[in-house]
Amino acid sequence: MDARTTFPLTEAPAATAGHTSPCGCGETVGDAPELDVRAIPHAIRHASVFGAWSAIPQGGSLVIIAPHDPKPLLAQLADLGPLTVTYLDEGPDAWRLKLTRS
Repeated sequence: MDARTTFPLTEAPAATAGHTSPCGCGETVGDAPELDVRAIPHAIRHASVFGAWSAIPQGGSLVIIAPHDPKPLLAQLADLGPLTVTYLDEGPDAWRLKLTRS
C-alpha cells in the first residue's frame, strides 16, 4: 500500500515588485528577507545562512542579524560568488548587514 500523499499542483500568478507574493504570506516582493541568526544554534548557523543565501536571486538581497561582526561568514559567502555587503547596524549587541548578490 502506498502511504504517500499527493497534493494538487496549481500555478500561482507571477508576483511583481510592490505586490503581495503569490504564496499568500503577505510579504511584498522586493523586500529583503531578514534572518536573525542569533536564535540559531552556533553549530548550524553558517549552514543556515548558506541555505537562505542560496534562495536569493541575482540582484536580490538578504539581511542578516548576527551577535558579532560576521567576517568569517562573509569570506565564505564571497567564495561562492560576488556579493556586496552593507552594514546597517554595527553592534554592540547586534550587527545587521544587507548582503546583495551582485
